[in-house]
Amino acid sequence: MSHLSKNITCKLLSACSIACISFSSWAFSFNDVVSQAEHLSKQAYVQPSKNIPNELASLQFADYQKILFNHPKAYWGDQKSRFKLEFYHEGMYFDTPVKINEIVDNQVHEIKYDPSYFDLSKINLDKLDTKKLGFAGFKVHYPINTPTKTDDEIFTALGGSYFRAVGKDQRYGLSARGLAIDTGEMSGEEFPRFKEFWIEKPEPNQKHLVIYALLDSPSVSGAYKLTLVPSVDTTITVQAKVFFRNSVKKLGIAPLTSMFLFGPNQPSPILNYRPAMHDSNGLSILANNNEWIWRPLNNPKRLSFSSYSLENPKSFGLIQRDKGFDDYQDLDDHYEQRPSVWTEILGNWQKGHVELVEIPTADETNDNIVAFWVPKKQYKAKDSIDINYRLHYTLNEQQRYPDNVARAISTRLSLGDIKQANLIRKLDGSNAYVIDFAGPQLSEQIPVKVISSINNGSIVSCDAQYNSAIKGWRVIVRFNVEDNKKATDIRIQLASEKTNEVLSETWSGQYPAQ
Repeated sequence: MSHLSKNITCKLLSACSIACISFSSWAFSFNDVVSQAEHLSKQAYVQPSKNIPNELASLQFADYQKILFNHPKAYWGDQKSRFKLEFYHEGMYFDTPVKINEIVDNQVHEIKYDPSYFDLSKINLDKLDTKKLGFAGFKVHYPINTPTKTDDEIFTALGGSYFRAVGKDQRYGLSARGLAIDTGEMSGEEFPRFKEFWIEKPEPNQKHLVIYALLDSPSVSGAYKLTLVPSVDTTITVQAKVFFRNSVKKLGIAPLTSMFLFGPNQPSPILNYRPAMHDSNGLSILANNNEWIWRPLNNPKRLSFSSYSLENPKSFGLIQRDKGFDDYQDLDDHYEQRPSVWTEILGNWQKGHVELVEIPTADETNDNIVAFWVPKKQYKAKDSIDINYRLHYTLNEQQRYPDNVARAISTRLSLGDIKQANLIRKLDGSNAYVIDFAGPQLSEQIPVKVISSINNGSIVSCDAQYNSAIKGWRVIVRFNVEDNKKATDIRIQLASEKTNEVLSETWSGQYPAQ
């Protein structure tokens, strides 16, 4: 099936025939991408060809970043649009061209690669013949921080089906993906890729951007519509229809990919002046029964999986809960400006589970955290699935919580100790988590009790103490591990001592296998 061209597009009319229809008689829509994806799913998968010279393929990431886009050539830069497009050059492992089109008055125009878009002089490759190359991806600019400033980068799509976004005063952090397939499976992960994009040219005062994408991989093909709304909290509404070429063992919907190296709940194994290094420090889930679950992230010593079985959940996300400079002390990366990303589920996702995959990493350059929804239904060849959700990028994740739910605002790991008669503290061989809960409904006048449970171990003690510094309660849970080769899961909730009403989210911590 041919790609959309300037004046015509090919629509699938049946499994064996294709007819070309003029744009003058209909408007381009999501259904046109769906037709392409469905047709693609009925054909054998074709591995994309790579076309870049060794000089570009062998680049290290620091050198790849030195390939500069010539800002005066920004697409729509000479128009009155608030949005502008810039592009990524092929290089490193971004070695497969991606076709990018714009939609203007219902007509599709391919945005052709032009070497003059880029400056390769800083890597001494400005004499290299790149005329036959293509784009590796694109980025979107919009005046999000200052109304008169038009070069704020707010969205990027580069590599596989990865994309990132930011809101006002945010820095890029975690990545979203179109789809995850067999993440963490022994058979190896499959990485679908967006092979073609169509971007609607916005009107002069338009404050949203519509992006269509065609996804392809050995097991699936899919049509995606991303509606990007830049704001204080930028949102991306995702509508997708995925077709299956083959059966998929583990389908990951709305995957989020982040980095956790160390933090107070798992301090750095080597001396480091930074208290923490991470793009996210917890997984948050809102179940259909309005239970809030908080799972602090780990950097395990071996591959780790956590699963939360749910029916029709409301939302989940990877959260950057610590928001002060003192939490990180990093003048270069400013992790306190990395956004939390909530996945608001649109429609009924039925039964399944939120899965968290934690991968060991020795440094902050690797995204070692993945969270996604796995439907209970197993999808086979010739099946299809409709997916709808909305991503929220925010620095104020607290606003999503109702006033009657206290949050675990910090988690610290310690060795367990007891205070002796001489007031000297002595280690007792246990481990301990110190968890601070805060919320407007907590006060010293309302006594609380701690509801706790553990597997693969035993709880030595679980005490709550009022913390006047945060106007909340501190829980210190001391525990022993039964089998050090297995992870130990602990659950903590605060409840009213008088009424038994649950006052907090469920803290669902995991002490990693040692």
